[in-house]
Amino acid sequence: MFVDQTKIEVQAGKGGDGAISFRREKFVPLGGPAGGDGGKGGSIIFRADEGLRTLMDFRYRRKFKAASGEAGMNKSMYGRAAKDTVIKVPAGTAVYDFDTNELIGDLTKHGQTLVVAKGGRGGRGNIHFANSKNSAPEIAENGEPGEFRTLRLELKMIADVGLVGFPSVGKSTLLSVVTAAKPKIASYQFTTLTPNLGMVQLDDGRDFSMADLPGLIEGAANGVGLGIQFLRHVERTKVILHLVEMDPDNGRDPFDDYQVVRKELESYDEKVEAKPEIIVATKMDLPGSDDRLAQFKKDLGDKEVFPISSLTHDGVFQLMSLAATELEQVENIVEPEPTTDSTTKEYNFVPSEQSFKVIRVGEHEFEIHGADLEKTVKMTNIRHNDGIMRLARKLKALGVDEALRDAGAQNGDDVTVADFTFEFVE
Repeated sequence: MFVDQTKIEVQAGKGGDGAISFRREKFVPLGGPAGGDGGKGGSIIFRADEGLRTLMDFRYRRKFKAASGEAGMNKSMYGRAAKDTVIKVPAGTAVYDFDTNELIGDLTKHGQTLVVAKGGRGGRGNIHFANSKNSAPEIAENGEPGEFRTLRLELKMIADVGLVGFPSVGKSTLLSVVTAAKPKIASYQFTTLTPNLGMVQLDDGRDFSMADLPGLIEGAANGVGLGIQFLRHVERTKVILHLVEMDPDNGRDPFDDYQVVRKELESYDEKVEAKPEIIVATKMDLPGSDDRLAQFKKDLGDKEVFPISSLTHDGVFQLMSLAATELEQVENIVEPEPTTDSTTKEYNFVPSEQSFKVIRVGEHEFEIHGADLEKTVKMTNIRHNDGIMRLARKLKALGVDEALRDAGAQNGDDVTVADFTFEFVE
């Protein structure tokens, strides 16, 4: 089975908790704090692997979780960072955020990597919180939670040359003649349900990859027939061989077929429509095909048509040479180097004036929601009074107390942030 689209969930590892500890050596009466930091949590990383051809592995496993960092220890010892979880994906995989449809990254070359969920940093131990006013602080941070994401993976086959055209125009037959690929061949509609890929090797030493893509019909750009499943894969090809059959008994007009396919390409993506195209007239071994070809050329006007017969091999290898030459011209166009690392995604966070909101859920119950505030609470070690007091000072500085008063909170009301519930005190 060819799987080219799937949905998965990834959870990066939590950072290790910072430690609260004190030196207790025999001859160090005022040893001070000695709690080490927690280790960094593992990240989830995708790596492109040219040995993979489909997203089949993700059909059976859809949830991935990285390990958490090790907690800090006494004697100021840091916890060990967790190993990153590296997941192999086929080259040509595009990664989207499932909820926002944002493109996170595009892995097109073997070995490219993309961090899709960052591991949380380790919490600081109490060695970082000593000062002149508090030389023995019982304060430490919990590890930062790792990122959680729901992703949509799309595989767009990478081929130098793509074969497009109506079903049963001879795409699979041509591929079987010029490569070692063995696609299914038959005379009925939609014989090719999944893309087939083969390597063309010419006598002059040139070679290129060629894909036989599922047949295209009118309305494909809107999902009719194999629809987007076809157009997604033609997106990455560098040169298009547009096959139009000259069979006089197929009940269709070649020029109409050509226009329908071009319209669908234009409707899907302007970049696809602008790719170099070689128009190929197929099935020239059939009686009456010459007359059809003459009319087709007349209807096209100035566009050149390359006639072939995959059955007799007439014109086939000349066509492959022409495709290789066209491909060389495309590859000689120098693209500007990217200004940033293509494997790195940068997020520019613009803080709002109030990054949290207070919701009244009962007569004496309130909830506070806000990603940054919830992370602050989760990273607070509330097992020690010093940690609770530090959190209270942070909440007041962020304006939480004032926001609760504005929402009608009174002494004794319960306030919940993330998994932590406290009593509001004026």
